[in-house]
Amino acid sequence: MKYERGNAMNKKTVAVVTGTRAEYGLLRPVLQKLLRSAVLEPQLLVTGAHLAAEYGGTVAEIEADGTPIAARIPILKFGAGPLATADTVAYAIGQFSRWFWEHRPACCLVLGDRYEIFAAAQAAAYTGVPVAHISGGDVTLGAADDWYRHCITKIAHLHFPSCAEYAARVVRMGEAPGTVFNVGGLGDENIRRMEKLPRAQLAESLGFDVTGPFGLVTFHPETAGGAAPEAQMAELLAALEEVGELKWLITKANADAGGSRINAMLDDWAAARPERAAVFASLGVKRYLSAMQCAAVVAGNSSSGVVETPTFGVPAVNIGQRQAGRIVCGNVLCCPAEKEAILAALRTALTPAFAQKAHAAVSPYNGGDTSGRIVRVLEEKLLEPGFGAPKVFYDGERG
Repeated sequence: MKYERGNAMNKKTVAVVTGTRAEYGLLRPVLQKLLRSAVLEPQLLVTGAHLAAEYGGTVAEIEADGTPIAARIPILKFGAGPLATADTVAYAIGQFSRWFWEHRPACCLVLGDRYEIFAAAQAAAYTGVPVAHISGGDVTLGAADDWYRHCITKIAHLHFPSCAEYAARVVRMGEAPGTVFNVGGLGDENIRRMEKLPRAQLAESLGFDVTGPFGLVTFHPETAGGAAPEAQMAELLAALEEVGELKWLITKANADAGGSRINAMLDDWAAARPERAAVFASLGVKRYLSAMQCAAVVAGNSSSGVVETPTFGVPAVNIGQRQAGRIVCGNVLCCPAEKEAILAALRTALTPAFAQKAHAAVSPYNGGDTSGRIVRVLEEKLLEPGFGAPKVFYDGERG
């Protein structure tokens, strides 16, 4: 699809950064509306896993959408591990800083909490570009993303948290209430608005039979707390092995340290069970949400298992500590990353009683027209005189 664009003359430019398949799927409706804006012009900066073949080369999904790409900024050149991540962040800051300095956007829009987004936000700050941040205020104790997210909050001039609790937390962090907009979750909006594939069409698209009961699995390394990703994956696969009544549709881990090793384990496990399991580097947002809608259970430790499954009312099993601290709805069971605990949670999730409970779950992330609300705030704030002036720490109302 090619998006109709307005006249770019005299528009304020908004640099939008994306590094992963999941993040682009969330940003997609925001980009669509920015491209139609009369006063803003998006400049999409593509980086990280999008540009890496080992993570699916998901820039192809952006190209297939017809979304214009302003720059491709490859950063994954240092390997895996904590030191490699530090090197990647340092390198990415330099690359983004040069782009911001040369192009001088009016704002940099970022989503979430990954290290490449942390790097882009720092680069924007160093070059005097104000930052607008989507999905601040969350807590994820099992991932280094937790502190990346809070650092981005302190850099950002505008905040778009996904629910009232997270908005209140951003204010408690010293951000002025007039800069914090509780807009709801983009994932929730995608689920409500995007046309999903019927089960038979999904199966044809995948080349894998999901016309019967299946589970959808995504598991990323825990990047805080010292957990061993390969050991956790071994426990998860041992549990999946014993749930013989389901097939398993699995999406690979992201570019966090340890991701490539557990992806290799997934490939080997599925190759030995071609009738029971299929592994994809990326499903793309439409197939992923279609699969979530049809799944008997969603399992793993992706944020989508906690944040997006409540909208569908599908049973979910959240494994380990990666998402610890997020709001957990009634459709989600949490368990340690240990075989017997995972197996017990899966067995409970697959009971009719729990399916009924999951169906009744109410998502706290429904903000209505989330993407539209974000764009309308940007259109208003970026045109205000003095936007981007140095921030003042908000200490609350003083009597």
